[in-house]
Amino acid sequence: MHFRPLLATLLAVVVSLPKDVADAATAHELRRHPVDIVRGVNLGGLFVLEPWITPSLFSEWELTPQSPVVDEWSYCTVLGKPECMRRLNAHWASWVQESDISTLASMHINTLRIPIGYWALAPDLSEPYVQGQIPYLRRILDWAAAYNLRVILDLHGVPGSQNGFDNSGQRGEISWAKRPSDIRQSLDSLAVLARIANEHRSVAAIQAVNEPANWGVPKGVITQYYLQAYQLVKSIAPRITLVFHDAFLPVSEWSELVPANMTGSYLDTHIYHVFSEDSLRLSYDSHLSKACTDGEKLKQFNTRSPTICGEFSLATTDCARWLNGFQRGARWDGTYLTTKSVLPGSTCAGQEDLSTWNVERRMFMRNFAMAQIQAYEKANGWIFWNFKTENADSWNYIKLAQAGIIPNPPAGSAFDICPA
Repeated sequence: MHFRPLLATLLAVVVSLPKDVADAATAHELRRHPVDIVRGVNLGGLFVLEPWITPSLFSEWELTPQSPVVDEWSYCTVLGKPECMRRLNAHWASWVQESDISTLASMHINTLRIPIGYWALAPDLSEPYVQGQIPYLRRILDWAAAYNLRVILDLHGVPGSQNGFDNSGQRGEISWAKRPSDIRQSLDSLAVLARIANEHRSVAAIQAVNEPANWGVPKGVITQYYLQAYQLVKSIAPRITLVFHDAFLPVSEWSELVPANMTGSYLDTHIYHVFSEDSLRLSYDSHLSKACTDGEKLKQFNTRSPTICGEFSLATTDCARWLNGFQRGARWDGTYLTTKSVLPGSTCAGQEDLSTWNVERRMFMRNFAMAQIQAYEKANGWIFWNFKTENADSWNYIKLAQAGIIPNPPAGSAFDICPA
């Protein structure tokens, strides 16, 4: 079976052919695979550990004061390579199963975004990370092909950390690009992904780097890296679409990140409602309104460059355990960054347990899902974070869809939460 390619991928292939062959190829491809909007999920927590997605991997340090383990780097440092390899091999083999891919396909998901770190691709063997991820990655790519899903390979962590988040591999300082070797190693990692893409037709796109923080990495460094990444990947795998994150910059600066001559590229923005007190204070109606407004912004830029929301969720609190970092609490109930809850009496009890949600909460969550899907499909689509979690239900696509909170199929054109 063949994947349904991104429009830019299709055009990139066609442009490289003689005109008469290209016209025939375009017509043939469109007949076989109608171009559709991106409706995807992230396979997070697999090749890049995040304590809040799989808390069971970190629970043994839960009561250790100022735990030395907070991310994948420190996880392997404390365990040592042999034990880290043993545990992570078991994790890689179990966290994503073919049944998950089959279930997602039955829910009309058409895209998988797979985060992976540089240490799996172009490692520095003096570092504590362990390798062995690639065979498991290839297994998923084969499953994706079998279920007619396309894949975005996402370089989620780069040397030194591009944002200081635990999901970069290392929590703390932002040091990426301070050494020339950091950029070279990142590009080497993309080259490995490009070669893998050439061997797996399910791969439609490669993301240059996830969430580079403009407050820690100069914008000029990011834009230059994006250009290098584009040229490198296209030289190895011309059909592959490049995906560039917005670096948390405002819409007015996105055009600097993705020049108009970068054909075959997408702009990726991530939209959450939980990482500031202002967002947490929003009423149900205001959450819906914000989603609709965000969709209009994406729609506007989409006329210039294809734009997707590559991460979002249904969370309206930051109560998922360790979402803000291992052993850290939540702004919502005043256990992180402040001792005062966001709203009087607000508690995290039951916030991430779908079974405790009352009728009003369930109805809001369904409307919130439809609003975001409808809004982001005004551009080129969306990718939910995450496909599943151990116990954070508002981040668990499969569980939410099985409960009827996320509609199946998730077709934004069928919803009317946002104004037309």
